[in-house]
Amino acid sequence: MSDDPSKTLPAVDAMRKDWAIIDVLMGGTRAMRDAGKKYLPQWPKEEADAYQSRLMTSTLLPALSETVQNMTGRVFSDPIDFVEDVPKQIEEMAEDFDRQGNNLQVWAQSVFSTGLSHGLCHILADYPPAQDLKTKAAEKAAGVRPYGVIIKPGQVLGWRSVMSGGQQILTQFRYMETVEVDDGAFGCQNVDQIRVLIPGAWATYRQVDDASGKKVWTIHEEGLTSLSVIPLATFYTKRTGFMTATPPLLELANMNIKHWQSQSDQDNILHIARVPMLAVSGLDEGQTITVGAGAATLLPKGCDMKWVEHTGKAIEAGRQSLLDLVEDMRLAGAKLLQKEKQTIKTASQSEEEAAQEMSPLQTMAGQLEDALDQVLQYFAMWMKLPDGGHVKVKGNFDVDFSPETTMPFLLSLNKARILSDQSLFEEVQRRGLLSDEIDWDEEKAKVASQPAKAALPTTTQQ
Repeated sequence: MSDDPSKTLPAVDAMRKDWAIIDVLMGGTRAMRDAGKKYLPQWPKEEADAYQSRLMTSTLLPALSETVQNMTGRVFSDPIDFVEDVPKQIEEMAEDFDRQGNNLQVWAQSVFSTGLSHGLCHILADYPPAQDLKTKAAEKAAGVRPYGVIIKPGQVLGWRSVMSGGQQILTQFRYMETVEVDDGAFGCQNVDQIRVLIPGAWATYRQVDDASGKKVWTIHEEGLTSLSVIPLATFYTKRTGFMTATPPLLELANMNIKHWQSQSDQDNILHIARVPMLAVSGLDEGQTITVGAGAATLLPKGCDMKWVEHTGKAIEAGRQSLLDLVEDMRLAGAKLLQKEKQTIKTASQSEEEAAQEMSPLQTMAGQLEDALDQVLQYFAMWMKLPDGGHVKVKGNFDVDFSPETTMPFLLSLNKARILSDQSLFEEVQRRGLLSDEIDWDEEKAKVASQPAKAALPTTTQQ
């Protein structure tokens, strides 16, 4: 038995092993250097100073973080839309969805990027205490309303659940959070605390010294809520079970670690190859010679001196290996855009026949819709509304969408009269090269009303 709220579940410990790789890669070069020998082993017989120099000059190719950023940008290429069934009171909260100044679009991007990198992300629909406020009008006047809180995977300590009516219901959820408390007249300090949620109640725990001076977790605050459920929604991108997942880009992350190590080897061999080594043969033990740009070198009879340089074959092999690895990482990230048959559809997409064949990224966007719908429903429960409504997450899920590679092809189709002018216009606009405010019919009329451009004069040579 354990009454320690900081104790993590075995399922959490297992997921944290994968998250450790993700976290350090998402942290960039500095985080990789801080990890030291964990991800950049020290060679046998390599001196400590030499290893530190190699470590501090190694740089990370941000393949994982850029893939997460680019895929998130695709999902949010168009703003999130509210469906007509969203109550006006909830729709008004979109401009400050988390009460931290972030609108729904920005806030949801953080949810998605965390879910994409780690496999899942939790969202708490919280409601501030409304002491001494007796009516809904008083709460509204005081700015008391529900808001979204992102709980990152690494914060979670554990949970409990029960089966009810064939559905797994969350009965307890524990996570670590950091709060700021005043320190003296002007300062502040960060204090770690554990928040425990159960249906209809909550409590926070902080560490204090017991009689023997040992740090123990004790209840700091507690209270009741008006909800009979824990208002927590979980966004999954690669679910493995209830409240568990694995990072969908884990293999890309492992390849990124391999690239970090191989790039360090390549940089080191380049450094060695760029500095030729002077070799002298035929000297007896104890004999010395003078070598320098300002002095002639006098060699004893029978001695030889020459510069030894690297042949470069290993350098070229290492370079090609890095290029191959970069291509493998690119393909691993691009698999999120490859359409595949889906046997299970999300609730918001169940009526669309086209949803039977979707890319993994498109499926994740649908799962985000479901998670946000659940958050809106919790908002409605806090506000005593019958329904929270739904949202629509649109995005660009094309395999090849980059303008620099697709525009020449589209222009050639248009020139060959295989693609209409209007379709070309719409494709250019969809790639973000034209403002969404430009209308095709209006633009077509403007072009027609323009005076014909004079032909450029031609010159002939006699």
